Amino acid sequence: MSGMNTLPATAPPAPLRIIQHPLARLLLLGAPLFMFMATYAEFMDQFVAQPVLRIAAVVAMMIAAAAIYVAFVRFIERRPVSELALGPLVKELGIGLLVGCGLYAGCVGILILLGIYRIDGFNPVSYMVPEIAAALGSGFFEELVFRAVLFRVVEEWLGSWVSLAISSFVFGFLHLINPEATITGAIFITVEAGILLAAAYMVTRRLWLSIGFHMGWNYTQSAVFSGIVSGNAPAPGLIRPTIEGPDLLTGGQFGIEASLTAFGLCTATGIVLLVMAVRRGHVMPGPWQRQPKGACAK
Repeated sequence: MSGMNTLPATAPPAPLRIIQHPLARLLLLGAPLFMFMATYAEFMDQFVAQPVLRIAAVVAMMIAAAAIYVAFVRFIERRPVSELALGPLVKELGIGLLVGCGLYAGCVGILILLGIYRIDGFNPVSYMVPEIAAALGSGFFEELVFRAVLFRVVEEWLGSWVSLAISSFVFGFLHLINPEATITGAIFITVEAGILLAAAYMVTRRLWLSIGFHMGWNYTQSAVFSGIVSGNAPAPGLIRPTIEGPDLLTGGQFGIEASLTAFGLCTATGIVLLVMAVRRGHVMPGPWQRQPKGACAK
């Protein structure tokens, strides 16, 4: 299948084969990147009143995390880092940002039509700057951990559909550690975001589209519409709103990603992307469907 990341045909030395086992790679690569994801917000807090320095600190951590990932893939997995290929970066990241922003704006548009979200006024544009760092960090680190490591490695091991289920479940239910989290919200995120973001990776076999989706959604949610991001304390953005309606449509104190509104729009978009991935032949079969090495195709 074209475009898939595969290990070299020649057998590596025994110690390297042990490190290349999927479970070992999940631990050795996933653990340090998870630590970046878990701690970047603490570094941002040191520059809470200095948004430019916040952005610089997050970008520096992103570069460090990317360097760890690239080094691991090149020297342990021994293959090109095609999922971070720079050629399509601008196009795919740009599309992702637009779609991510559009999906959130679409959710708010539905709430406006229902009379649930009302615009009371506007804050200065400068209110949109502090949230840049948070959107950069969450979009990049979470996609690196959950799609580039968890989804990709499990996919190589157990196939696309098993990996989709596992990575979506882990991504969704880890949100239970956030403030104001609910089981309903975790289930919604598992389906809507788990499918959407994994499918974005499957379609392109690169991270840029899913990173763009993630950053665009989070930034629009907080910096533009002053929404709650995954249960965290809301920060004022460009719009000063009043939101009054059932939690099932607004997401309540967790944010709109825990709502039927987001569930419908994001899940539908994810399914469209999955269909595109299937049509492009970007679905990796499970081990029980693979031909033994050396077998001839009929």
